[in-house]
Amino acid sequence: MSHRFDHLPNRRAIIDRRALAEQIAGIDGAAAALRRAVTAELKAALTAGREEIDRRLRVHPSRGLEAANAQAYLVDQLLRLLFDFTVQRLHPLSNPTTAERLTLLAVGGYGRGEMAPFSDVDIGFLTPWKQTPWAEQVIESMLYALWDLGLKIGHSSRSLDEMVRQAKGDTTVRTALLEARFVCGDTELYEEAALRFKSEVQRGTERQFIADKLAERDVRHRKMGDTRYVVEPNVKEGKGGLRDLHALFWIGKYIYDVQRAAELVEVGLFTKAEYRQFHRADNWLQAVRCHLHTITKRPEDRLTFDVQREIAERMRFSDRPGKSAVERFMQYYFLQAKAVGDLTGVFLAHLDEQFAARGRRFGLPSLRRRPGKLHGFVLDRGRLALPDEGFFAADPVRLIEMFQLADLHALEIHPLAMRAAARDAKLIDDYRADPRANAAFLDVLASPRDPELVLRWMNEAGVFGRFVPDFGRVVAQMQFDMYHHYTVDEHTIRAIGLLSKIERGTLREDHPLGTAVIHQIVSRRALFVAVLLHDIAKGRGGDHSILGAAVAERLCPRFGLTAAETETVAWLVRYHLLMSATAFKRDLSDFKTILDFCETVQSPERLRLLLVLTIVDIRAVGPGTWNGWKRQLLADLFEASEEVLRLGHKQKGRGERIEARQATLRQSLGWDDARFDRFVHRFPEAYWIAEPDDVLIHNARFIADAGDVQLAIDAQVYPGRGATLVTIYAADHPGLFYRIAGAIHVAGGNIIDARIHTTRDGMAIDNFLVQDPFGRPFDDQQQLRRLRTAIEDALANRGKLADRLVAKPAPRTRADAFEIAPNVLIDNRASNRFTVVEVNARDRPALLNQLANALFQSKVTLHSAHVATYGERAVDTFYVTDLTGDRITNTGRLKTLEKRLLAAAAGEELDLAA
Repeated sequence: MSHRFDHLPNRRAIIDRRALAEQIAGIDGAAAALRRAVTAELKAALTAGREEIDRRLRVHPSRGLEAANAQAYLVDQLLRLLFDFTVQRLHPLSNPTTAERLTLLAVGGYGRGEMAPFSDVDIGFLTPWKQTPWAEQVIESMLYALWDLGLKIGHSSRSLDEMVRQAKGDTTVRTALLEARFVCGDTELYEEAALRFKSEVQRGTERQFIADKLAERDVRHRKMGDTRYVVEPNVKEGKGGLRDLHALFWIGKYIYDVQRAAELVEVGLFTKAEYRQFHRADNWLQAVRCHLHTITKRPEDRLTFDVQREIAERMRFSDRPGKSAVERFMQYYFLQAKAVGDLTGVFLAHLDEQFAARGRRFGLPSLRRRPGKLHGFVLDRGRLALPDEGFFAADPVRLIEMFQLADLHALEIHPLAMRAAARDAKLIDDYRADPRANAAFLDVLASPRDPELVLRWMNEAGVFGRFVPDFGRVVAQMQFDMYHHYTVDEHTIRAIGLLSKIERGTLREDHPLGTAVIHQIVSRRALFVAVLLHDIAKGRGGDHSILGAAVAERLCPRFGLTAAETETVAWLVRYHLLMSATAFKRDLSDFKTILDFCETVQSPERLRLLLVLTIVDIRAVGPGTWNGWKRQLLADLFEASEEVLRLGHKQKGRGERIEARQATLRQSLGWDDARFDRFVHRFPEAYWIAEPDDVLIHNARFIADAGDVQLAIDAQVYPGRGATLVTIYAADHPGLFYRIAGAIHVAGGNIIDARIHTTRDGMAIDNFLVQDPFGRPFDDQQQLRRLRTAIEDALANRGKLADRLVAKPAPRTRADAFEIAPNVLIDNRASNRFTVVEVNARDRPALLNQLANALFQSKVTLHSAHVATYGERAVDTFYVTDLTGDRITNTGRLKTLEKRLLAAAAGEELDLAA
């Protein structure tokens, strides 16, 4: 017990308990003053000790276990000093009875001797029987002193009988007490407690404890997103984090009573190599957590973007070509998290052999038993296993064949076979060109069953990255932005899984067009390979689409694809961002947009392939990135482009389309001819092209109801677009759009699309699609009332809009972790009628309002605005003309416009003459 921290170098530099005890002994005074003076001494020692531990961590930034042990050692010494002071000076007993015995235990992580700087201090006070008044006084005094030290205390006080009863009934209590460690007090009482815990709580409950811990782990993983590859992982609770390592140790300790993780080798739960892996991951994750606490100055366990860069710097990661220091740091983090996952599988396999031989397996669903053999592999209780240790070495193609068989026969792979695959994965290096291996790999990739699951297993074993080294380069590679939720390999495997689900029809409700289109696709294999390769060249320091196309041209023939399939895959990888960029950043009612898109796509088959690839790519980015608005825009682009590609032109010319729209409107409204003709005459041609039929009908009824008023505002949920349609009918005047944009922001809304129309009699009819900050329709009645009031106030100049915008706090400070240089692109070729202006900037409150104000100051007419956000990055596109309705071609005006927009994008004030 007393030797727990002997390995720590120069412990007295952290805290010198003897010297501090002498100082405390020299303090005199009344009880209250004495308590205050001693607490001040202890607090100073705590601060100095933390500073010394942090200094050591900065010198050796990866020695996490040493830092975590040092924190626990520091708290131990403080508790011993405080306990001695409390029982000897504050509440002394001249003649204690056997009932007046007290033991102080460290429990939980503190009991294990591992703490980050701001971890909770979990302690337990133990008494032999019911608590005496003296014990109550001691416990109360100690707790008040510990709170005064600024420590966050998790505490319990129990008698021996209560300890046993509560440990039997509550797994959390049982786990905390499993790691209970004597700190100070009565040693005999501690030894009696340890014996009773083993004999009355542990004995005979091993199987139940294992099952409880695995179930608890599964619940925790689901809560944290059930993947270790989220780009802002939780170091403690996340999948592949410290808690998963602790669970392995708890199970080993509970069954075999091991005191240290190294002893798991002696009891056969780890090999020496696996223990080294365990220790490396534990040490490194502890270091990350200690740095995280130190930087945030709180018990923070989530590795958010705003701290990743600083921790990478502290842990001495540096930039490399194509990969920043923070990306290298996070890649190493995910490799450690992956190692934890691998260890868990092996550990459960050993448990399975030892404890579940006659029953259901731990942590794994039961499958019907399949006796016998399969292509030389053996079946062990329904799992694919190896007949002997040299099985892969005899024919390394079996490394791929094992996963092919698992997919084909819906089999699990035995964890020991996975361990052997991980050990022998390098053998596949010499067989990458083997036609058998490539055919088997392609079978898994394009499986009609569940390729995601089997590819994930292949990735976990390290076989995937060995067989496809280009994929190995992106394993555990994060993308340092707020848009992508997963590492590149996880994103890719999820995208393949989504593709398979769309093909099987299980996502028909979310993706009706994709589900319909996928069965018209001829190049099915090419599509699966394109999804695999679309991000394969990320992190190489260039345009990953262009670099990825070159990788595709090299890899596809090896996989066994034909020359035509190879060309298709390379084209899809090269242009996999084209459809989303066109749909989300361009005006789809401008026919030039469709023609330019079709000029690149060139065939209906490519269009179908690109649609499905775009859907799975967006959806696999993470939760919340796919919505009804994106679905509708992609469908609009697909349908318009399909018509052009099938017929070589639009089936209906512009005039015919306008007539068709007006005929539909006339039928829906039921107005007499004179009234309808007067209404139609008020609007320019562009209005009839830009708005869909349902919005045209809504606008006509809204304008009719508004009559002669100078301002009318309507807001209603637009389910097909996953947003709220806000329509404003007002007297047109310069600056109308930027005032409305500011007002919508003040009311808490985000504009995702806007169309601005002016009638021939000087009124404006503007349609905005608005969502709340979480990408949902803006539909709360109180929100909508606030929205109307804000717009009315802004247009009537009631209260300074600029002041209200400044006063509204920024909702996302994490975006500050990213450096995004503002960029303005002005294009006069993207449209025959408008100048198209695209602004890239860091997303922030009221950005759209400031950009619109810059357009107003530049005296241009805005016709439509399209807003796309990719995490911290905003891409806002404006279709503008000069005041006479022509494209802006004057070089001087374009330069001035660019300067104003750059200043607005950067949040600067710029006063330039128009």
